[in-house]
Amino acid sequence: MDKQELRKHIKQLKKQYDKTWLDNTSMQIMHLLEQNKSFVLSHNVMLYYALPDEVQTAAFINKWRYQKRIILPTVVGDDIIPVELADNTAFAEGDFHILEPRNKPYDGNFDLIVVPGVAFDKQGNRLGRGRGYYDRFLSLHPQVKRIGICYPFQVMEQVPVEANDIRMDEIISIF
Repeated sequence: MDKQELRKHIKQLKKQYDKTWLDNTSMQIMHLLEQNKSFVLSHNVMLYYALPDEVQTAAFINKWRYQKRIILPTVVGDDIIPVELADNTAFAEGDFHILEPRNKPYDGNFDLIVVPGVAFDKQGNRLGRGRGYYDRFLSLHPQVKRIGICYPFQVMEQVPVEANDIRMDEIISIF
C-alpha cells in the first residue's frame, strides 16, 4: 500500500472499534508509557493533545503536568513550535481543532518526545498525516529519545518510508 491507501485503511479499521474500547485502550497504552524507563527518567517531556482518532493523552498530561516539565506542540505555519505547559497556561483551538497552549515558545532541552501517528511498523517507521510537521521537528532534535504511541491496529508489518521520514526509537501499544 502507498501512504494514502494506508491512511484510508487505518481509518476504516478504526471504525470497527467503539469509543469505550478506544478509551480503555488509550488508558492501557498511557500506563505502559508511564512505566517506560525513558519516561520514568525524563524531566522534560514533549507530549501532544490528541485528535479524536489518536491515543488519548489529556488525562495523562493532567496527571504528570506538576511532576515533570510537559511541553506541547503548537502549529505555526508549517512548523511545530513547542510550548511549556505552566500553571496559568491558556489554551486556544489551533488549525487542526486541537487545543494548543498559548505561552512563549519553549527553548530548553527535551529528554523524550512522544509522537502520534497514523501507522507505525515494528522497525520504528512512522506514517503521519502527510504534512511532515513531526518529521521536520524531530529532525531538529536527533539525539532526543522518540517514542511513538498507537492503537494495536495501527501497527503494520511495514509502512512506506521516504528519506525525510524520521524513525521512532520505540513504539508503545498493546499487543
